[in-house]
Amino acid sequence: MIRNLLKSVVIVLAIGALFSCENSIKIVQKMNAADTLAALTAIDIHYVRTDSGRRQLVLNSPLLLKYDGEKPYTEFPKGFSIAFYDTTGNITSTIKANYGVRWKDKGLLVSRGNVVVRNVKKKEQLNTESLIWNEKKHIIFAPGFVKITSPDKVIYGDSMVSNENFTRRTIYGIRGVLDVEEDTTH
Repeated sequence: MIRNLLKSVVIVLAIGALFSCENSIKIVQKMNAADTLAALTAIDIHYVRTDSGRRQLVLNSPLLLKYDGEKPYTEFPKGFSIAFYDTTGNITSTIKANYGVRWKDKGLLVSRGNVVVRNVKKKEQLNTESLIWNEKKHIIFAPGFVKITSPDKVIYGDSMVSNENFTRRTIYGIRGVLDVEEDTTH
């Protein structure tokens, strides 16, 4: 009788363990799904894109994670910097941020955390915390506070839309324009 009771307890425990693991197995399967694991991990990358032997851009990042699946994307969890070049090999603009993610199919680069965009030719700089570059529409959008510094003024605003060359822009909620005077004491 004790033996039968012991067998019953063991069977009940075994069945209970089987059913209690169902959620854990599902969680493990979800964690190991192809779209949650990076298909490619690269450390200290230096990527140069060229066209007909001419440098177009240089991307640097301490860590790149590339994900495949239904919605492929590339993540820069430790930040990135990109330098864009003109046809003569000179840097035209740069962008750097503490974090970035590029959605391949959507053609979007989302940058966050201390985002700095520089237009070298115009000597202008954009500072913001979040920036979205729509590669297909050739526009950039800063949905939050922006500070634009140029040689003669500083502009503050609540958000901004611009062409990707940063030559035509609309600043929303301008909060101030400060004229910068040249120091003539030197």
